[in-house]
Amino acid sequence: MPFIKARELKRMYDADGAAKTGAHLKEAIEKKQLRLEDFSIRDLAENFVMNTGGEVIGPNWVRENCDPMNQGTLLLEAGDGVDSTAFANITGQLVFSKIMQSYQTEAFVLSGLIPSTPTRLNGEKIPGVASVGDKAENIGEGMPYPNFGFGEEYIETPVTTKRGLIVPVTKEAIFFDRTNLVTQRAGEVGQFLGLNKEKRLVDVVIGATNNYKRNGTSFNTYVTTGDRINDQSNPITDWTNLDAAEQLLAGIKDPNTGEPILVSADTILSVPGNRRSVDYVLNATEISRGTPLSPVSNDTRFSNPFRGAYRSVSSQLVYLRLQSELSVSAANAKQYWFLGRFDRAFAYMENWPITVVQAPQNSEAEFTQDTVLRFKASERGAAAVIDPRFVIRNKN
Repeated sequence: MPFIKARELKRMYDADGAAKTGAHLKEAIEKKQLRLEDFSIRDLAENFVMNTGGEVIGPNWVRENCDPMNQGTLLLEAGDGVDSTAFANITGQLVFSKIMQSYQTEAFVLSGLIPSTPTRLNGEKIPGVASVGDKAENIGEGMPYPNFGFGEEYIETPVTTKRGLIVPVTKEAIFFDRTNLVTQRAGEVGQFLGLNKEKRLVDVVIGATNNYKRNGTSFNTYVTTGDRINDQSNPITDWTNLDAAEQLLAGIKDPNTGEPILVSADTILSVPGNRRSVDYVLNATEISRGTPLSPVSNDTRFSNPFRGAYRSVSSQLVYLRLQSELSVSAANAKQYWFLGRFDRAFAYMENWPITVVQAPQNSEAEFTQDTVLRFKASERGAAAVIDPRFVIRNKN
């Protein structure tokens, strides 16, 4: 596919301004009408680098200032200087879009399943109100209503961490038109940051990272005793396994009152090894009970009550992290699956979402490393267990 002519983009930039052109580019890229790969980094420089008087000097600037054999020889009229603001704006929008595209890939299942919760704190106490259960009382005629008391409780979330990488655009990349190199770097930065976040989310979901802390006491995410048993041996083969997971979820009680917690699960998370078994259970038109092959058949068939009841998602990273972080064998890792409300059980405590900023022009790096533009992508947050009572872990 031929490159999109930067000259046409420059006309739009001159007519509509930086903000409107940037918004147009962003929208076109989000709709997959444009890609960073569709542009030539050299063509952009030649059409968008100007002098301070507003005259385009891009072709001379590229030839005289970016050629490794010619660097430092660009001559300007007295009082003029190089203005690469427009070039940086356009290139920055394209780089940002490429980073975001790779950061939000569909392969990062948990990042789309678990909500981000904005916070200005580096780890915090989230207050809550403990339920007092069924304390309704009979009230005699003319008697006062009793006061309703509240029990205070809180959970503590882990400290957040900052992660980031830099995308450089060197003079050589511009002169030799290594657009593919800039594209590759931007894509890898987005992918690495997205993958790191996804791994941290996976680790809290599978129970490799146990950071649930309630009322000052730390607990494991998954337990097999007590008032919130949410871990069991239950590999999925048919509808009875899904029923067993539902029954376990229904039996979880409020820690303050002993009353059942009314939980309605909406998602099943599986690994590639048992995804088809999950789909089989959810998509079957009917299920059976009994022994259809016995001499006297007592098989009973009825409509599948689980058909379409849950969203089904699968993650290869869950399968791999079970092995690397929990030392589960490959064969047993294929048996894991999770049922629950992941948006209630977990959260990503986010100080700031992925953000891309440009380094100031004429920086030290431009002189010492021939780096014309630098774009820093960073995000800060932490994966947290909010309430493990909303998820069941099933395994072999």
